[in-house]
Amino acid sequence: MIEVSKLSKAYGKLNAIQDISFTVDKGEILGLLGPNGAGKSTTMNIITGYLGKTSGKVTIDGIDVSEKPKEAKKKVGYLPEIPPLYTDMTVEKFLGFVFDLKGIELPKKEHIAEIMKTAGISNVSGRIIKNLSKGYKQRVGFAQALLGYPPVLVLDEPTVGLDPNQIIEFRKLIKSLGKKHTIIFSSHILSEVSEICDRIVVISQGKVVTDEKTSDLAQKFSGAPKIVVDIQGPSAEVCQALREIEGVLKTELISEENGEVKIRITHKSDMDIRQNIFTVMADKNYPILEMGKVELSLEELYLQLTASSENSQNNTEKTGKRGKK
Repeated sequence: MIEVSKLSKAYGKLNAIQDISFTVDKGEILGLLGPNGAGKSTTMNIITGYLGKTSGKVTIDGIDVSEKPKEAKKKVGYLPEIPPLYTDMTVEKFLGFVFDLKGIELPKKEHIAEIMKTAGISNVSGRIIKNLSKGYKQRVGFAQALLGYPPVLVLDEPTVGLDPNQIIEFRKLIKSLGKKHTIIFSSHILSEVSEICDRIVVISQGKVVTDEKTSDLAQKFSGAPKIVVDIQGPSAEVCQALREIEGVLKTELISEENGEVKIRITHKSDMDIRQNIFTVMADKNYPILEMGKVELSLEELYLQLTASSENSQNNTEKTGKRGKK
């Protein structure tokens, strides 16, 4: 549905983004993740046709955004980080205005009523936009993006400034729309991305540093797998028994309290040692109270990816400086 190929944008000597490439399949929710200034908004603005590229190519449903911008824009609903609202208009009149601008060929009154219901703003349809709360203004911005039922939705930091309850409702809405739309969703809230998105593209310093399914990311970067167990027994004896199990690489005592020990076990990736842990602990009469796999959190992963990108950039700059001397 969306194909971004070697996309670059330069402002003089400054490269805002460089050789960005990724695809988004029909019905997929893609999370665009990165620190402030990474190039997320620049990428989204080029995809939606609001900003010209320096080089590269963007196609939406096979349509080149640069060659046929009007045709491509009809396929896209866009919610920038700051919603494009005419705040002196009522909600319903504003949506009617956008409806006419887009040249939507649907029954106007019925369609706007349906969009307002979907966005949860029917109860404020007659109110002036500038008098609405931040959450409702964001919903109105979202509603204008939905007008005409475009197959692609591009949402730039859509939950910024919302309270916790509004964020939860907004996430539910986006996830439900993913069944009918292809969505690019940017956020700096990592847990949000993991909840909503099927895939994550991480951008750091204008470049893609990873492009993976959400479910595969932590596994790919976590190194040797780990298990945490809570066991009733003396820490030294328990750790020693665990270390003797085939496949165990390392044990770490996390805590010890009231005769219970919590231990992190690192093991070989090609072995499932859980059954052996149960057997050994049962033989030694050390009851297992809890056991679970340890997965790298998105927060830890994000820090790993962006840090490695920054280190690579710094090393490149240092090499360049040495070469000039």
